[in-house]
Amino acid sequence: MRAITGLWRWRRNPLRRGTDLVEAWVALVALILIVVAAPVVGIVAGSLSRDALYRSVQEQHDRRHKVTATVVKKVAQPPLDPDPETSTARDAHSRVVATWKAPDGTAHRDRVVAALKTPRAGDTFPLWTDGYGHVVGRPLDRTTATTHAVLAGFGAAVALTGLVEGTRRLVVWRLVRRRYARWDHAWDIAGPDWGRTGTGS
Repeated sequence: MRAITGLWRWRRNPLRRGTDLVEAWVALVALILIVVAAPVVGIVAGSLSRDALYRSVQEQHDRRHKVTATVVKKVAQPPLDPDPETSTARDAHSRVVATWKAPDGTAHRDRVVAALKTPRAGDTFPLWTDGYGHVVGRPLDRTTATTHAVLAGFGAAVALTGLVEGTRRLVVWRLVRRRYARWDHAWDIAGPDWGRTGTGS
């Protein structure tokens, strides 16, 4: 709004300098880019990210399989961790020796992390594997992918806003430097005679 007011104020002002008008135009262009272009860039970036992430979700769901594993025995836990953040995540899971059947029909037995607090032999739990029965991470879900896409779009909009504002500030800084240089030049011309008796006569 200040940019529009500035342009209107400098329209026919006899004290207007060229740099004042340029500064007002730069502010107006920056405002338009922030209000119009930043949301568009955010929406485009978010949409592209969402499409790529949804493809990744589909690929992961096609290649990863949820199987049921059976606990054979519990494995001794590592020493206690004093960090409350990591210990909370560790307490919700246990290391066990388990067996499971892969999607290709082969039987597997290995040490895995089970989402069981107190596992006993014979307990079952879900496990994600690839087509050959090797343990893999849980696939990404669409909700998480959407959240990442929204964050990517928001980040792109904020980045463009910062770029536009940084450019505006750089241009204004250069204009102010040029203005000061002109003042210094004018002062160098008028300064030696300033205040002397008979100056200009």
